[in-house]
Amino acid sequence: MTAAVRARPALLLAIVGVIALLAVLAVVPIGTPPTPSGPGTSPVVVGGSPLLDQPAPPIALVSLDGTPVSLADYAGRPVIVNFWASWCGPCRDEFPLLVATREANAAAGLEILGIVFKDGAESAAAFAADQGAAWPLLADPGEVVYDAYKGVGGVPISFFIDGDGIVRAVSYGPLTEAALPGQLARILPAGA
Repeated sequence: MTAAVRARPALLLAIVGVIALLAVLAVVPIGTPPTPSGPGTSPVVVGGSPLLDQPAPPIALVSLDGTPVSLADYAGRPVIVNFWASWCGPCRDEFPLLVATREANAAAGLEILGIVFKDGAESAAAFAADQGAAWPLLADPGEVVYDAYKGVGGVPISFFIDGDGIVRAVSYGPLTEAALPGQLARILPAGA
């Protein structure tokens, strides 16, 4: 067998890889959307969602400590619904930022609802306790709430819900210090 014949499978694999990359790039937007301003404009988001500017789907789950928790319990308050797992590296990276954000915005009534995704209750609770997460940690058996929030196959995903219960921003992937202030501005009361 000649070297040229042996190289054909590698060449074919490289071509298929390039085609797959081009297909992904054709679907995934590149860059940051422009920042809208003025009345009636859409909020800045890190990722789009059909839930944006819509009422947040209801949440009625049980916390890892056995307490029933509902999104309706937080009516009138800004809420971040954060889907996460203890085995998820990016989730682990964003937890300190979530802890600091909740503490810094306590006077504005900000709450976080942490919805555990495909994780064991013991490992999720241990990780959250180690990180100092004092917000409700909710089990989502069958991923019913994840599906209602249009989860797209992974975590972390965060939904920013204002005091009127409207989804104002969505973050697919870990929260960042750079994007978080803009996302919070969409849900925190004026002057907070």
